[in-house]
Amino acid sequence: MAEEPVLVTGAAGFIGFHVARELLDAGRTVVGLDNLNTYYDPALKRARLALLAESPRFTFIHGDLADRPATAALFAGRRFAVVIHLAAQAGVRHSLSHPHDYADANLEGFLNVLEGCRHNGCMHLIYASSSSVYGANTKLPFSVEDRTDHPISLYAASKKANEVMAHSYSHLYRLPTTGLRFFTIYGPWYRPDMALFLFADAITQGRPIKLFNHGRMRRDFTYVADVTRVVLRLIEQVPPDATGRAPARIYNVGNHRPEELMHVVGLLEQELGRAAVKDMLPMQPGDVPETFADVDDLMRDVGFKPETAIEDGIRSFVAWYRSHYGV
Repeated sequence: MAEEPVLVTGAAGFIGFHVARELLDAGRTVVGLDNLNTYYDPALKRARLALLAESPRFTFIHGDLADRPATAALFAGRRFAVVIHLAAQAGVRHSLSHPHDYADANLEGFLNVLEGCRHNGCMHLIYASSSSVYGANTKLPFSVEDRTDHPISLYAASKKANEVMAHSYSHLYRLPTTGLRFFTIYGPWYRPDMALFLFADAITQGRPIKLFNHGRMRRDFTYVADVTRVVLRLIEQVPPDATGRAPARIYNVGNHRPEELMHVVGLLEQELGRAAVKDMLPMQPGDVPETFADVDDLMRDVGFKPETAIEDGIRSFVAWYRSHYGV
């Protein structure tokens, strides 16, 4: 398996780029797929791809997973043993105004990936879910054993749908699947639609930052390098095909330590050398006041232990931000 190429969908995206680079650094061969859509600046995606393209073991395919014939042809032609599916239409707020984007990318696209894996000998499908599936849950920390049947955004509903779709394919076709519920991943090469990036950009330019729920938010911020390490470990951690049980697993991927949003804003101010102008606003639709991951299963199965303190992670993010944007 180690000599065969790994397919990373969403390879030009934030997490996909870091996972692909970690695979390349580990000596793996990677095929990266992305549609380079305009949800945020494609120039950032191309800059990430340029770094990946420096490796002779990286091949990029510009394609859309919602294109059923093209996706079927890709899987039939390559027969990937390992697929890491990170492509998706992201964003809770965007789902309020552009719901069909989520049906195309997160439902149709994911179904085409499942079909490609089913028919072409895939030995392990690892796919991105989200902490958003916990919806209005109030019990903390969030556990994979908790009920997740009350999503509060279409984005969350589409990710929950991915989990149950994957489980059905695991049950029917014995396709090993591992779902990852990501918790507020951040770091260098960050998405410009995410809060920390928006905050850094606004602070730098002297614009107000929007603090919803009047800043009374807690998030399980997880540094991207901690995430990529665990994804690589999970490749070989294939769910067993046990009698009477689908070969399917779901894990939380978080820092297991929620941070006060105002503390994180303070760290950004410190690293940027400027005070933020704060615009205190009420809670917005589809958002939750706190996320907190129970990662005991991941620690037990692959020895996952978050290693990056929020102070170090913010410092690394800001250093990249300053360098990339010439701030």
